[in-house]
Amino acid sequence: MDRLALRRATWRKSSRSKASSNCVEVAGLRSGVGIRDSKSPAGPTLTVTAAAWAAFVNVAKAGEHDLG
Repeated sequence: MDRLALRRATWRKSSRSKASSNCVEVAGLRSGVGIRDSKSPAGPTLTVTAAAWAAFVNVAKAGEHDLG
């Protein structure tokens, strides 16, 4: 992934996170979706295809990743 594209990306986190720094941030990229830890914005970034992200969001919304 192009580091310049990652730096220029518009990163966002869930509005439910409020002021917490323990969050995951996502950014739409030309090649898919970037995912990073909000505590370490210069750290590693995971990139996935838009289709993979959509599949994850769908199963998360369905509660398939709930711990309780």
